[in-house]
Amino acid sequence: MSASTLLNRAARIIDQVTPEKPADYVLRGELGAARHLLPAEKRDIARAVFAYHRWLGWLDEQASTQSRLASALDLQRKFDADETSVKPEALAARAVPAWLKTELDLTPGHLRQLQREPALWIRVQKEFAAALPRSLGHLTPPALPESSGLSALNPQLPTAFRYTGDTDLYKTSEFQKGVFEIQDLASQLVGHACAPRPGETWWDACAGEGGKTLHLADLMDNKGLLWATDRNTGRLAALRKRAARAQVFNYRAVTWNGGPFLPTKTRFDGILIDAPCSGVGTWQRNPHARWTTTPDDVRELAEIQLQLLNYAAPALKPGGRLVYAVCTLTRSETTAIADAFTAAHPDFEPAPVSGSRLSTLGSQLFLLPHELDANGMFIAAWTKK
Repeated sequence: MSASTLLNRAARIIDQVTPEKPADYVLRGELGAARHLLPAEKRDIARAVFAYHRWLGWLDEQASTQSRLASALDLQRKFDADETSVKPEALAARAVPAWLKTELDLTPGHLRQLQREPALWIRVQKEFAAALPRSLGHLTPPALPESSGLSALNPQLPTAFRYTGDTDLYKTSEFQKGVFEIQDLASQLVGHACAPRPGETWWDACAGEGGKTLHLADLMDNKGLLWATDRNTGRLAALRKRAARAQVFNYRAVTWNGGPFLPTKTRFDGILIDAPCSGVGTWQRNPHARWTTTPDDVRELAEIQLQLLNYAAPALKPGGRLVYAVCTLTRSETTAIADAFTAAHPDFEPAPVSGSRLSTLGSQLFLLPHELDANGMFIAAWTKK
């Protein structure tokens, strides 16, 4: 594909992007319908669209979309070659919206990470963890840094790998057989924070399309029972397809609107509230969201998050484990929610985020993008007295 063709195709996609139709949504539709394009060409178009939104704060608003795209790609190339070519002060002023500074202390390392292309992580089913690196190739296990205090998590991650190849993973026979799932490293750490045991009964209350549900099932050796709920029936339909591919059958998928009327009278050994959030932790992977997310979104979502915790908590057995996770880093949606829940529920005691083996990590944990080379995430845990 020539440079001009790339710019024109990417520009047509960018011109369709709106707050109601985010970049990743338009990309899926456009590239999914473009069957004549090679996988490498589709990757180049997607990278151009994301680079445009990553460097939007540097672009001339009066120029054509193609010209702005060319400038964004040039900035990305220069940054990839030498990250010091962009000063931290410029990143703080242009790479994120101004309101974020009231919700988050941004470090130079975090800001630089936002301008890098994201890593691709997969989660392998336990029984295939040794064989898949040989059959698929281009897989590297994570190595969390000593300086962050997260290195204690490394032994818990035998099924997490970063993929660095060029193959379309969705078309591989291993993916079609359910050997692995594409799942960000931070999301995988949420499953390990739950620390479910085989034979227990767990509730994934905001299951979405089931990435964490399937991980919990694997950690439980597919023994016990999982309830997976979501308010969106389309997401639950996708969950059922993924579960069938992964040969996971110890679950029930039902709708729950997040209100006081729970989907079952079952009492659970563990509950995961992977709550809807502003998604600030995913802004490296989804840079368009930087320019559409607002402080009002954060405030409204914080109310929903606390409500979900309050409504779900009574379904936990005494001695059970409650885990709260959000792929955002704003104070309003993280520590403020966890502290408010603790204050309002004296029958719940803050617990280590990854079980007693990793008690040094405390009951609240920030997973930062530049320390993981993955999404940002916040996790808090409690035990019911």
